[in-house]
Amino acid sequence: MVYISSYAVATALALASNVDAFMSPQQQIISSSSTTTHLNGVADDILWTPSWKTGQRDEINGPLGKYCEDLYQVSRRPTRTVTCGPIKFGSEHPIVRQTMATTDTANVDASIEQIIRCADKGFDLVRITVQGKREANAAAQIREGLFKKGYDIPLCADMHFQPVVAQLVADAVEKIRINPGNFADGRKDFEEKVYESEDDYIKDREYLAKDFIPLVQKCKDLGRCMRIGTNHGSLSSRVLSYYGDTPRGMVESAIEFADICRSQDFHNFVFSMKASNPLVMVQSYRLLASEMYRLDWDYPLHLGVTEAGEGEDGRMKSAVGIGTLLADGLGDTVRVSLTEDPEFEYEPCNRLSTMAESRLAATSPEAAERQKAVKTYVDTRDITTYARRHGTLPEKKEGEKVDVSLFLNDNGSVISTIQPKMLSADSAPYLYKELGFKTAVGMPFKDIATSDSVFMRTLPAADDSTARTGLRRMMEVGTGVIVPAEELEKNPLENAVALVSLTDAVASGGKVSVLCCFGFVILYYLYGNLPY
Repeated sequence: MVYISSYAVATALALASNVDAFMSPQQQIISSSSTTTHLNGVADDILWTPSWKTGQRDEINGPLGKYCEDLYQVSRRPTRTVTCGPIKFGSEHPIVRQTMATTDTANVDASIEQIIRCADKGFDLVRITVQGKREANAAAQIREGLFKKGYDIPLCADMHFQPVVAQLVADAVEKIRINPGNFADGRKDFEEKVYESEDDYIKDREYLAKDFIPLVQKCKDLGRCMRIGTNHGSLSSRVLSYYGDTPRGMVESAIEFADICRSQDFHNFVFSMKASNPLVMVQSYRLLASEMYRLDWDYPLHLGVTEAGEGEDGRMKSAVGIGTLLADGLGDTVRVSLTEDPEFEYEPCNRLSTMAESRLAATSPEAAERQKAVKTYVDTRDITTYARRHGTLPEKKEGEKVDVSLFLNDNGSVISTIQPKMLSADSAPYLYKELGFKTAVGMPFKDIATSDSVFMRTLPAADDSTARTGLRRMMEVGTGVIVPAEELEKNPLENAVALVSLTDAVASGGKVSVLCCFGFVILYYLYGNLPY
């Protein structure tokens, strides 16, 4: 059942001259063919997207289809242009690099100094936290202070729990980020909420609309930009109770708020679907993109992995999540969320954005040529769910002196790089500790935290008995020693793992198989340079 009013139908017909901006062709069908239910309030005048849970969306808009423009070539998903002060989001514009200030927003001078450092580094936009009226007033002073210093970099106010404060800060900054999970309902009392039907769930839309519409109207009047930013870790009690802690719940929560924006003819907004788990994040963005394709929506996407961390871990998590989606052609602005000073986010943010832009088939003939080489295949993945890929680890064969099954881990393998000098008598104890070994009387023992294998570009000399003994001790407790095949040919080490590319193996004409005669295990890699 569709929940719209006769007023919404009349409005839709009256705006037929601007129907592309107001609603999609599929939604026009709703107004003329579906049953209407009055909600006795503001929500009654909103043209809500057909229900996914009841199957109505499939009936009216068809089944979910593609989530990206092209499976074979990197092509940006076409979007409208969203304006945020002097910058623009959308497929017709460069990817926007942004970050978030870590200063206390109420400390105006410190915030201005940090934002200037971010702008000088190369960022296009900086987000600041606004918890209450004090921070809203500070945001106005920050904006004015930046203008006086000659910086027009747009600011985004990060809002939670404070609909009234959001309206105040809209006077000062170019963009407002709202979280559907806590903008109007941040309580985690979902154990008390049990929705017996779609009707019960929809009744709560009334307070969402009443709290949100004033901000939407103000943003429209002032020409402000908005981000509808759903977060996997802060879904509302209402959504958690009805959809669970799922990507589907994230998407449906964002669509509700977008419906409210569209009801006010406000379209200057972007979406985000952030999660700290890159798998959940990727699935959520792909699901949202697929929904927008079938709803005929063209709003830009803001990409990010929530609280990715610091150092290599934070950069790797962000690269996995953001990089995957950029390769899909999804994403119009990027933020790499690190627990470091915001200036340090620029390098990974810019690197991911630059790589994505360099691989666009439409602008890079070299990239297009490479992508044309992809053979035709059928994409069998279900973007509405995800599961870990399961592989088969190597097993110990009869006659082998080492258990190769211990060299990798099906929950994720840890491979550390070491050098021969680390195996000296003085350094070996520190190396064992660094690799996570437990030791007893100087002997290493493998533990759950121990590296599964080590990689060595060069081996200790054959007459270096101390270093060779250290390697042998690690191998005896189940640690693999991976060495390029050409190094093993020159400097053999029994039971080591020979690293060989499949290309080289084929080109060798069978030469690689001879390595097995020397007691080596062969590890093939598909393409690219050596991993370390």
